This record gives sequence, structure tokens and C-alpha cells, in this order.
Amino acid sequence: MGKSRNARRGRAAAEAVAENVDGGLAELVPDRERTRAWTLLIDGAPQSHVDLDDPAYLSFEYQRRLGHVIDLAAPAGRPVQAVHLGGGAFTLARYVAATRPRSTQQVVEKDAGLVQLVRRELPLDPGARIRVRSTDARAGLAKVPDGWAQLVIADVFSGARTPAHLTSTEFLDEVRRALAPGGVFAANLADGPPLTHLRGQIATAADRFPELALVADPAVLRGKRFGNAVLVASGDPLPVAELTRRAASDPQPARVEHGRALTDFTGGAAPVTDAAAVASPAPPASVFH
Repeated sequence: MGKSRNARRGRAAAEAVAENVDGGLAELVPDRERTRAWTLLIDGAPQSHVDLDDPAYLSFEYQRRLGHVIDLAAPAGRPVQAVHLGGGAFTLARYVAATRPRSTQQVVEKDAGLVQLVRRELPLDPGARIRVRSTDARAGLAKVPDGWAQLVIADVFSGARTPAHLTSTEFLDEVRRALAPGGVFAANLADGPPLTHLRGQIATAADRFPELALVADPAVLRGKRFGNAVLVASGDPLPVAELTRRAASDPQPARVEHGRALTDFTGGAAPVTDAAAVASPAPPASVFH
């Protein structure tokens, strides 16, 4: 059995792998243009893309934007201590390990079946310092020591929606507690017109962090279509100019909003608390077709 898996991973004409996990039907679909690259889908929704031969390659546009945040979180190549809330195929943890060797990372992924599938079919580099916890994202974050992380990345979706308890000021209190001074928090958010969820998340972050930036496709920011936006927050000034340059030069260019423009974008939205939190909106079926 183990031999057939290795053979499947190693040949160009690889076959898709499908397995029921806690979150639904997980599929690993081979990338026909990259020999040992795979896309992870859950119930048909693309979640992650991994190239085992080149873990620094980021295919999904939102992951490239998070990659820019990772690149700018510390001087190039310097190891960091990172927490990933939401594991998927561990794409961003692999990216950190490849671009910042000797980094120490914790991945929190609630879906134990998914963790087992990814570990088996897309094994992590045994030399990478990556610890994976199969537990709820907020519960896992609570176990991170005070001030341990230089980077906290939230990319958690259940049924293509961000769970409500990961959208509140109380959740961000836990993020701030876990972050080292000058540490950076980045969250992958998804929303569509009229952008109520996105505006509320910016207001929530502004209630807990003095420095914010938002990276998104201009069409998403204008409320023209459903899509992803990366929210970046810190207690220290962010490298907005360089983040803007990198986002603009991507294959799918993005805009960076910050300062007064970002405040105006919230349109007076109020911070979200645990008592009022709801999950992010479900994407329309057309997003994945």
C-alpha cells in the first residue's frame, strides 16, 4: 500500500485521491503542468495548492498575498515563530519553511481526517520544524504561550465559511496575547456585495490593532464580485509601500488600502463581539465554476 502511494506521488500522470474527512469529501487533484503539485478541494471548493518540488511556489492569489506578508514580516531568510490557524494542505507552513529555514511553526487544523490525508499523500519535510495540532483554531491558539509568535495567519473555513467565533474582538484578544511585540496578524477573509462581513472585520481589527492594511482585488473592494481579501494587522507600522508594490505586480494585481481610506471603507461598521458574531457568508456556487 505504501509503495503504491509513493509511486502515485512520484509519477507525472498521477491520479486524483478522494477521501471522506470530517469536513466533507477531500480530493487531491494533480496539477497537469507541475509534476508533483496538487490542489486540495473540500466538497468541490478549492482550498490549497502544493508543489512538493517547489514549496515556495504559491498558485492561489490569496496565498500569494499572504506570502507577501510572510516575506515582509521579518528580514529575508530570518527564521520566525509562526502560528497557522487552518491547515489545509499546509501550503503556507511549507512556504515559511522553504523561505525561512529553521523557523518554528504550529499548525492548528480541526479536521483530523484531513491532517492524516495530507500527511500521508503530501508529506511534510521531516526536517521542517512544523507541529500540527488537530483541534479547534481558537482552542489551539489559546495554548500558544504569551508573546511567542511573530506571525499569526488565520485561514479557517468550514463549509467555505469562516466560523463565527473566529471573527470577534475576543478572538483578536487571543491573537494579540500570542503575538510578540511587533508581530503581525494576517487573515484570509471572503465576502461579496454588499461587503458587510468584510467591513465588520476591518472595524473589529481596528478596535484591537493600531496598524491595518487590506489587500484585495479592486473588483472585490468595489463590491462587484465575491472574493478573498487579506487583512493585515500589527501593533507596529506595516510595510505598506512594499506590500503595495508586490501586490500590484502579481499575476492577478491587488490593491492595498490603509489609513484613512481603509477607515472610510468600513462605512461606520461596528466591531464584532462574541455575542453578535456570525459566520462569513457562503460563496455563490458560481465562484467555483
